[in-house]
Amino acid sequence: MSSVIEQIEQQIAKLQTKSVKKNVGHIRTLADGVAKVDGLSDVMYNEMVQFPGDVIGIALNLEEDEVGCVLLGDVALLKEGDECHTTGRLLSVPVGKALLGRVTDALGRPIDGKGPIDAKEFYPVEKVAPGIIARKSVTQPLLTGIMSIDSMIPIGRGQRELIIGDRGTGKTAIAIDTIINQARINKAGLAAGDPAFRPVYSIYVAIGQKNANVARTIGVLEEAGAMDYTIIVSAPAADNPANQYIAPYSGASMGEWFMANGMDSLIVYDDLSKHAVAYRQISLVLKRPSGREAYPGDVFYLHSRLLERSARVNEKNGNGSLTALPIIETQAGDVSAYIPTNVISITDGQIYLETDLFNQGQRPAISVGLSVSRVGSAAQLKMTKQVAGKVKGELAQFRELAAFAQFGSDLDARTKAQLDRGSRITELFKQPQFNPLAIEVQAAVLWAMQNNVFDSIPVPKIVEAAASLRDFLTTRKVDTLAKLAKDKQVTEAVAAELKPAVDEWKKTFAATNQIKSQNKTTPHRVARCAHSFQKNADLPGFPPSRRRTSPASPPTHQLSPSWRLPQGGR
Repeated sequence: MSSVIEQIEQQIAKLQTKSVKKNVGHIRTLADGVAKVDGLSDVMYNEMVQFPGDVIGIALNLEEDEVGCVLLGDVALLKEGDECHTTGRLLSVPVGKALLGRVTDALGRPIDGKGPIDAKEFYPVEKVAPGIIARKSVTQPLLTGIMSIDSMIPIGRGQRELIIGDRGTGKTAIAIDTIINQARINKAGLAAGDPAFRPVYSIYVAIGQKNANVARTIGVLEEAGAMDYTIIVSAPAADNPANQYIAPYSGASMGEWFMANGMDSLIVYDDLSKHAVAYRQISLVLKRPSGREAYPGDVFYLHSRLLERSARVNEKNGNGSLTALPIIETQAGDVSAYIPTNVISITDGQIYLETDLFNQGQRPAISVGLSVSRVGSAAQLKMTKQVAGKVKGELAQFRELAAFAQFGSDLDARTKAQLDRGSRITELFKQPQFNPLAIEVQAAVLWAMQNNVFDSIPVPKIVEAAASLRDFLTTRKVDTLAKLAKDKQVTEAVAAELKPAVDEWKKTFAATNQIKSQNKTTPHRVARCAHSFQKNADLPGFPPSRRRTSPASPPTHQLSPSWRLPQGGR
């Protein structure tokens, strides 16, 4: 008997027990992706709470007798009464170059089927924005490849430029063009072996988008070879509101890693309107007091603490930058709504897209009068300043004159000249989607415009002429473009090479255009207008000066684009 007791005593002596203190609670109610939990007395705000089935919750509401947690994961695995406990950690996501070329969810987990992500570092999702002392002035350009933006609304590295407009006006297209242009610049810069070159890495955050649209965007980026420099963070419309709420903060953390390690990055939030809707849904379920348009009172802080994380920091803080392109969708062009006005006041400028311009064929449909960059020419190359200094003013005057010209019949020669020049500049800024232009090509085309090269070309031919000039320069005048890119300004030597090159192109284009016009029959629209003109000439009260002398004589006014009325009124 004693031997048995001795064996038991030996086993007890070998037994090692360790008590673990846990802050444990239980689910009281569960609905709409939000769990009300009691018992978590020591929980922190934004702390991760572990639920059964590897479901993570974030403590957002700290009340006297319960805690409101938004759930990130499969809510179907949980039920009322389940046990949960605090973790003592804030939510974090993987960061680093290992994420480039990958598609992740809101928590940084891969969803592209390419295996796990080998990340060495993790950053918290919520992070304090850099302070005033840590920041640096925005002076380096971030080129979008879109001529109307790079020339009139320049964006700098570290800036926050809002893209705002109605549904289907091309907001995402501008952002994707910018990402593609960064990839092209990165490839060219790294291939040149320039030690001072700094590539720009992109993060695209899709919030509440259709899975089909996200897949289409990924396909465009892969086809353009931009995925090697891009991270996609997707919280689609089918995802729960908590993931849509977290996604932009996760993307910002990924971008901050590049900024903190002396690199430049670009982040696109597509779009923050759906982000605000997701946060409103969470807040209403948590029974927080609602305010204007049923949004909670801290919806301004929701976006300000996100966008303030984009900056250009000084050498002590990494010497990098994070540029933000938030997107806001308006309803019927109403920029005075709650969320648009909030984000406009936070950002450093906005690119406003108009539905009317889009429907008239002006794409990208950028409204020059309502778009602005508060960084201005501080982040613009010298060659762009030289050739595009007065373009924005000329276009703004043209829009005003075009509006008044609809009601006036007699226009003086100066007004007609301004309208004619404005219509040519407007046509010149038309650009195909997913086709960003190199900055030296933009400068060469704008130089030709400033030197009145396009004045003798009919307005309907301007788009074709600009494309022809770009092809001519990139294929036959590569050395001239290389000098322009190297000098970053239009020197006398470069101008001396550009002038004969443009003159040579103009002769070729004029000859080719003349051959085409001889082989083509009269367009139906021209014939219809001529018939209508002859018919109206027989009506009483029709001005004698505008009557046709013979059926064969041409109309006395020049035909204009569909969005512009003929000179002389209706």
